[in-house]
Amino acid sequence: MIRSEETRRRAVIVLQMLGIAAAYYASGRLGLVRQVQVQGSVVTPLWPPSGIALASLLYLGIRIWPGIALGALLTVNALSDGLTFWGLAITAGSTLAPLCSFLALRAVGFRPELDRLRDGVALVFLGALGGMVISATVGTTVQMLSGALSAAHFWPVWSAWWAGDAMGVLMVTPLLLVLRKARMPRADDRWTEAVALAVVAVTATTLATRSPLSMIYLLFPVLVWAALRFQLAGSAPCALLMSVMAIVAGTEGVGPFADHSVLEVMLNLCVLNGCVALTALLLAAIVTEHNNIRHETEVACEELAALVEELAPGPPGKARPDGPPSGQG
Repeated sequence: MIRSEETRRRAVIVLQMLGIAAAYYASGRLGLVRQVQVQGSVVTPLWPPSGIALASLLYLGIRIWPGIALGALLTVNALSDGLTFWGLAITAGSTLAPLCSFLALRAVGFRPELDRLRDGVALVFLGALGGMVISATVGTTVQMLSGALSAAHFWPVWSAWWAGDAMGVLMVTPLLLVLRKARMPRADDRWTEAVALAVVAVTATTLATRSPLSMIYLLFPVLVWAALRFQLAGSAPCALLMSVMAIVAGTEGVGPFADHSVLEVMLNLCVLNGCVALTALLLAAIVTEHNNIRHETEVACEELAALVEELAPGPPGKARPDGPPSGQG
C-alpha cells in the first residue's frame, strides 16, 4: 500500500511537470505571434510563460521546477536551429528567474490569495520587476557573448526582454491565481453588471487602442470599476484584455502607436501595460483587504455582543438557566 501511494504521488508530480511544460511551450508560441525585432533580437511585449512559471511554483511548490525547465528548453529549441550551449544558458536563465521570484515572495510571507496590499506590492516588485532581471540579463548576455548582439545594443534589448517577462508576470500570474478560487456562479450573482463590464471593457479598449486620438485614459475608469466591484476576479481579466489589445495595435502600428519606431512602440507598451497592471493589481488588493477587515470587524462585534448577552445578569427574581433549581441550596 505504501509503495502504491508513493508511486501514485510520483506519477502525479510527473504529470504536473509535463502539463506545466506543455503550458509553457504553448503560451510561448502564442506570445511569439506578436514578436518584434529590437536590434535584430526577437522580443515580445508580453511573455506569458514567465507568468505561468511563477503561478505554477506558487500553486505546487518548488518541486515542479523541472517542468518549467523542460518548457523553456522546448521553447528555446523551437526558436533556434537546434540544441546549443547558448540555448541551454538561456533556458537556465528562464528557469532561474521565476524560481528566484518564488523564493523572494516566500521569504516575505506572500499569500497567493492576493488579499492584502503587501501581497500586491510584493508580486509587482519582487515577483515581476525584480525576479525577471535575471532572465533578461542572462538572455541578453548570452546573445552578446555568442556574437548575435553587439555591446552597443545591449541595453535596448535588455530593456525589451525584461519588460516582456515582467509584464507576463504582472498580467498572467494574477489571473491564474484567481482561478484557484473559481467556483460555479450562482443565479443571484451580479450577471448583469458583469456582462456590462465586459462590454464596456471591450468597447473602451478598442477605442483607446485603435483611435488616432489620445484616448488611452479611457482604460483606467474601467479598471477602477472592475476592481471596486469584482476585485481581482474582475480587474485581472480586464487588465489582460487591455494589454493584449494594446499589443496587437502596437505591433500593427495603428491608433496611438502609428508613425512610431519599434523602440518607441515597445516603450509605450511597457509604460501602458505597467500602469494597467499596477492599477488592476494594487487597487483590487486594497479593496479585498478592506472588505476582509470589515468582515472580521463585523464578526468580532457579533461575537462580543453574544458574549455580553451571555454574561449579563438576568431580571431580578429570575434564576439563571445554569443556576441551581429553585428551593435547593
